[in-house]
Amino acid sequence: MHAPDGFIDAPISIAAGAVAVGGLAICLRGARRELDERTAPLAGLVAVYVFAVQMLNFPVAAGTSGHLLGGTLAAVLVGPFTGALCVAVVLLVQAVLLADGGLTALGVNIIDMSLATVLIGFPLAVLLIRLLPRTRAATAVAAGVAAGISVVGASLTFVGLYALGGTTDVALGTVAAAMVGVHALIGIGEGLITAVTVAAIAATRPDLVYLNRFRRPEPAAATTPVTQEA
Repeated sequence: MHAPDGFIDAPISIAAGAVAVGGLAICLRGARRELDERTAPLAGLVAVYVFAVQMLNFPVAAGTSGHLLGGTLAAVLVGPFTGALCVAVVLLVQAVLLADGGLTALGVNIIDMSLATVLIGFPLAVLLIRLLPRTRAATAVAAGVAAGISVVGASLTFVGLYALGGTTDVALGTVAAAMVGVHALIGIGEGLITAVTVAAIAATRPDLVYLNRFRRPEPAAATTPVTQEA
């Protein structure tokens, strides 16, 4: 989903850059509430993990491959604001050092792969974890399902930006069908990777999974009223 330079025209790329900067500024403020001395090192590890896993492509169709986006995974582990920042840092490093996504398209890529995945995936994960039983498996399932859906949402976000400023002669319907179709398959891989990662962490350190803070409360234990004898 890394957009190259010139795929989106200059006005929309500039506007996307402004939106991305504004969104990350909000995330910086929000991250101060999410991070403490215990969780701050985890944020760095999450960014490194997302960077490493994004380097691994898996086949999704003939001649097409995909990789983890990581927005929902990061948000589930360290919080939505911090998670969006982690992925944005990864995208910046990839664009500058690896030429993976254009520098002029960095705002577009941050909106698609960082902000959109978190805005779509994290609220959905919170909803699911409140509906599912209070188990570690339920946490992994909620994170995995939300991550998979967030990938499709991110692809639709890109289609919207392409509709506003696409520079190729490819019809919008063709772009939409290709993006959504391929990323629906990528979303399956994203969901599985996210679920396995969250399950592994929750099995040993459930306190390090930010999503667990939103579990529904345990039902109050029933008490038998005490009657006093006359």
